[in-house]
Amino acid sequence: MTNLRIDIGRLMSRLDGLAQIGAIEGGGNARLALSDEDKDGRDLVIAWMRELGLAVTVDAIGNVFGRRKGRKDLPPLMTGSHIDTVRTGGRYDGNYGVLAGLEVIEVLNRAGIETERPISVAFFTNEEGARFHPDMMGSLTYVGGIPLDEALTATDRDGKSVGEELRRIGYAGPAPVGKPDLHRFVELHIEQGPVLDREGITIGAVDTLQGISWTEFTIKGTSNHAGTTPMRLRNDAGYVAAEITGFVRRMAKEIGGDQVGTVGSVKLFPDLINVIPNKAVVTVDVRNTDEAKLKDAEARVAAFAEETAKAEGCSVEAKRLARFEPVIFDAGMAALIERTAKGLGFSVKRMTSGAGHDAQMMQRVAPTAMIFVPSVGGISHNVREFTKPEDLEAGANVLLQVMLELSQ
Repeated sequence: MTNLRIDIGRLMSRLDGLAQIGAIEGGGNARLALSDEDKDGRDLVIAWMRELGLAVTVDAIGNVFGRRKGRKDLPPLMTGSHIDTVRTGGRYDGNYGVLAGLEVIEVLNRAGIETERPISVAFFTNEEGARFHPDMMGSLTYVGGIPLDEALTATDRDGKSVGEELRRIGYAGPAPVGKPDLHRFVELHIEQGPVLDREGITIGAVDTLQGISWTEFTIKGTSNHAGTTPMRLRNDAGYVAAEITGFVRRMAKEIGGDQVGTVGSVKLFPDLINVIPNKAVVTVDVRNTDEAKLKDAEARVAAFAEETAKAEGCSVEAKRLARFEPVIFDAGMAALIERTAKGLGFSVKRMTSGAGHDAQMMQRVAPTAMIFVPSVGGISHNVREFTKPEDLEAGANVLLQVMLELSQ
């Protein structure tokens, strides 16, 4: 079995087929969670699952599982990721991990291999968080991290709820959530960062994942004429937003190490060139592998926002959008990935994930780790996202051998 290999042509064919759904200019994809495009993508992947003889189930949050029987009725070994994208997504983010899982199943089927325990290939709902908050919603609900009702009542910017959209596209499934019984979970993913590509390394054995904090600040001031209002008499919500933006950058550099900080969205009201903004909405994303340092960063941003708003005669309210602690993945699984990659002749590096993934939720209920392959130029969430076919093949072969060992 150590000589088994995946068929890269077959894997690329499925990647290309899924990429046709929600295709956008430049070669990317837009399949927002629970959209019509997401439904079509789900239908296609489920059709492939059934062609491979997998028993398909859908749970109450719309997560999909394709299960291959084992010799014994044991808790399954699971792999998978997501197929929803951001509005200007690429064709590899998430999709690669799901379709590589199906390729592993096809290799086992063609070789006539019966594993000791079942194998399940999953794709989770709303991993990206591009339409509904929080991100990783499906896997978080699956492991009992948030109540099902809370997830189902989350709404998008148009006021449509997760529950309504699941029913509309036919993916409000009957399977329960909250108490999964799993043996292990392994997720294959593109890195979405520049480390492997810059260092010329083929495989990342991911053993930690950064903690993530998303906060939305709403600043309220006073609209007034841009020309007639002296600077000393302004309550400028836009100014406060700009100061927060600069502070987040300075703070991340000051803390150093793994600390990162981003202001990804700034909205000004009434958004007119000659009117002082009376309202600003700012999102702040801070991440760190150290929980204490992450809490420190959160506290610094909150204090700065409060002080700056007060000094400008404005008010500020903070709303938490998402908060996940740093994750340490299973040491044995990370070591297995590293050992397997070396055994197949690939260069390998232990590393941290800077992005959130379904695997961080799955670690709550089962030993978990991740396999990374390079992203050319570190580009992701972009139509120019690209990973070389030989690297896709390498990662899928590592996944195959890891799953063979863990499923016996």
